[in-house]
Amino acid sequence: MKKLLLTLSLWAACAAQAADTKIIFIAGRPSHGPLSHEHRAGCLLLQKCLAGVPGVVTEVHTNGWVSDEKVFEGVAAVVVYSDGGGGHPFLQGDRLQKIGALMQKGVGLGAIHYAVEPTTAKGNAEFRDWIGGCFETFWSVNPHWDGDFKEFPKHPVTSGVKPFKTNDEWYYHMRFRDGMKDVTPILTALPPERTTGWSKDKPADAKPSTHGGNKDVFAAVVERKEPQHVMWVATRPDGGRGFGFTGGHNHLGWGNADQRKLVLNTILWIAKRDVPTGGVESAVTQDDLMANLDPKGAPKPKPQPAKTEEKK
Repeated sequence: MKKLLLTLSLWAACAAQAADTKIIFIAGRPSHGPLSHEHRAGCLLLQKCLAGVPGVVTEVHTNGWVSDEKVFEGVAAVVVYSDGGGGHPFLQGDRLQKIGALMQKGVGLGAIHYAVEPTTAKGNAEFRDWIGGCFETFWSVNPHWDGDFKEFPKHPVTSGVKPFKTNDEWYYHMRFRDGMKDVTPILTALPPERTTGWSKDKPADAKPSTHGGNKDVFAAVVERKEPQHVMWVATRPDGGRGFGFTGGHNHLGWGNADQRKLVLNTILWIAKRDVPTGGVESAVTQDDLMANLDPKGAPKPKPQPAKTEEKK
């Protein structure tokens, strides 16, 4: 009888382990100054916040790729937080094809901050297919501004999220799928005019910037007053799910409980896990935010104006 009970216990443990949902974080290499683009620290923080979710196991892989590609076996979702453009880790070698193979299996994919930017020639079509949209040079812009998010659509990822406002490098005027097919905007706000990097006084032959501004973004934001989507979720015909979150430049933004809850909810959602009714609860301390930072040195002090002696 004892042997039978032991066998049943082992079977139950194995079954429970097999039912675990596996989520992989891919953190990019060190980038930018202190407390900016803290890919590794950000992924480890999100991992810690998901530690209390039953049935979810997570792994964080650094330097832009996994340590062994066998870890992709049985994965439910992949989240990449890294630099983008030509240095995007997914655009190196044949990795785009390898990620594509996971997408064909219905694996979820999330991209945070600069990782939403492939190149126009490589990755643009794939990212729009996999996560619904992406940053496109000469079309999208990446200014710093106060994103004031006052309302959200009714969607599992917004469960328990309250309105919030944070300053970040919120990319916008993204290139989405045609007609926003199966794409749901999650964070939307109207950026200030200064962020467009353009003006009506620009010469007719003025050239657009790769990231800083163009007449199309000026027309959308200033002339037509079109709110811009800086986070979205998408579904794919293969059953897979994806998201893009353009914030995350400022590491301390993860201290905002509602921003953090929204991203945690969304990670669960792309992994096809039920999002708790009140969203994923997590507590983050100042020590948590300052843990695992890349060795970038201390922030440089701002230069102070020279003092002048008053004449008597």
